[in-house]
Amino acid sequence: MQKTKKRPGHIKRQLKRYSVLYVILLLAIVYYFVFMYVPLIWGVEISFKDMKIGSTIQDAPWVGWKNYKYFFQNKSMLKLLRNTLIISINSMIWGFLPPILLTIAIFDLRSKKYQKFCQTMVYIPHFFSWVIIYGIVFAFFSGNGFVNGIIRALGGTEVGFLTSKKAFLPLLIGTQIWQSVGWSTILYFAALTSVDTELYDAAKIDGAGPIQRIRAVTFPAMKPVITFSLIMSLGGVLGTNFEQIMMFYNSALYDVADVIDTWVYRVGLGQMQYGYGTATSMMRSVVGLVLMVSANTISKKVSGRGMF
Repeated sequence: MQKTKKRPGHIKRQLKRYSVLYVILLLAIVYYFVFMYVPLIWGVEISFKDMKIGSTIQDAPWVGWKNYKYFFQNKSMLKLLRNTLIISINSMIWGFLPPILLTIAIFDLRSKKYQKFCQTMVYIPHFFSWVIIYGIVFAFFSGNGFVNGIIRALGGTEVGFLTSKKAFLPLLIGTQIWQSVGWSTILYFAALTSVDTELYDAAKIDGAGPIQRIRAVTFPAMKPVITFSLIMSLGGVLGTNFEQIMMFYNSALYDVADVIDTWVYRVGLGQMQYGYGTATSMMRSVVGLVLMVSANTISKKVSGRGMF
């Protein structure tokens, strides 16, 4: 089949027609280049140098792989890695299904107005800062909080939820799901809006019930987005929500709450060991990239779907 040749001036007309969109795209490219890729170049250089406060990147002495070796030789790194993986994997497991189930539940509502209202309501927690969310948790689970008030009224003894190592992970995962579950449904709703409603009508005619319609129509439409979300979550398996953990962080929880991000903050900024902190962050990013690419490759081979 012979390809049609584009007439002279076609590209010029396209640029003129979509000039506003190209300007917006250019701004996004410039933003990511200036604030993401340029600092990345400096970060790589700092990770191989003994960077101290008062010295410039160029003047700092070159130490080679010393900063990276420190990560493996530091005895506390095993605990940091364990805590990071426990929090990340639990967040990924427990936070994966709720957005999918919530999307299906809201999408199946018959009233469009009520559907829009529910969507708006579940989005709201996403805009709460972790300071506000911790304030809500404190009001419920502190010593004088609502939950302990009920326990005392029933004749029980006060429970220190906010200083309990056993309660730390459930509180962390629970608040993260509550804050992000509504916002995470946006991609799934976008996938379902492209589904032809005649497919649901045909399924009803064939005698398919609600669960069967979800399995035959709704879930297949969501599969590409589910694959995308899973691959992206695997890429951040060594990362945690730093702001959230810092809000729940206290001396009684160091053994379970101290993660790679908090160590980088404490050592890299608090002790001004910029080389160690940068090397740890760079290594974590490389591991995340390898995991994401590997997950994408496996997904394409197994299911024929991938992110890229």
